[in-house]
Amino acid sequence: MSPPFKTIALFGKQQSDGTAQTLGEIGAFLDQRGLRVLFEAGIAGTLGLGALPTADIHEIGESADLAVIVGGDGTMLGIARELAPHGVPLVGINHGRLGFITDIPLLQWSDALGAVLDGHYEAEDRSILQARVTRDGSVVFEASAVNDVVVSRSSRAGMIDVQVHVDGLYMYSQRADGLIVATPTGSTAYALSCAGPILHPSLDGLVLVPVAPQALSNRPIVLPSSSVISMSVADGREPRLNCDMQTFVDLQIGDVIEVRRAPYSARFLHPSGYSYYATLRSKLNWHEMPSLAPRS
Repeated sequence: MSPPFKTIALFGKQQSDGTAQTLGEIGAFLDQRGLRVLFEAGIAGTLGLGALPTADIHEIGESADLAVIVGGDGTMLGIARELAPHGVPLVGINHGRLGFITDIPLLQWSDALGAVLDGHYEAEDRSILQARVTRDGSVVFEASAVNDVVVSRSSRAGMIDVQVHVDGLYMYSQRADGLIVATPTGSTAYALSCAGPILHPSLDGLVLVPVAPQALSNRPIVLPSSSVISMSVADGREPRLNCDMQTFVDLQIGDVIEVRRAPYSARFLHPSGYSYYATLRSKLNWHEMPSLAPRS
């Protein structure tokens, strides 16, 4: 039986100590297994790996069977947005801090990656959001997000007023510091810090979470993933939109922001035995028992 993966693309976090060495070691590891290795051209040049086989992100999307990312969750998010339309699965090796979606520990990469290459893995599809900004009838911005799409005020301005429609039906006008539309993946990111619920990645839903709303009765709401969410900024200074906190655009009063689920997903490959609940326990310290105060 032929191996499931023949061409492997390698990505890494720029300006991170040790990334070049780790990528080089992974490249040699894959080469020893007789696999074709491609280093993403941008990161290869930055890390001094330009002498090795390289390809741009489009070429990788067209030819790679698997992408291996060495970095943190932010690096993983950026690559996932680029490769999801091509259907290239991703494996994350954690070289960052939190590691919600880059779940292979750095010191265990060889055993874990070897098992994945041998077909011992668990595949998980993660929802992608598409955001579009329309101004005076013309589309002025389009982007995708793995975690969330956020409409917010600038750091120098006060609250903004956002009118929200879902599937063409008026939901509410929200006065807040911002509004988050998050996928299940993004429910453990910014949305969680704003008291949003955690959605299991297998759930077919989205969550709409206000950021510091003026009215305490304004609460997060879980919506079907088929929902089309339309937001417009009715009032406020210097409103902005960001996707995964990596792609930004300044908004104007009257702009319409439409958010919907993309027709494709990002596929993450986890080592066999992966448990989402174990990830939550580890990253959110659910395994920690509160200390008991001594009795007087």
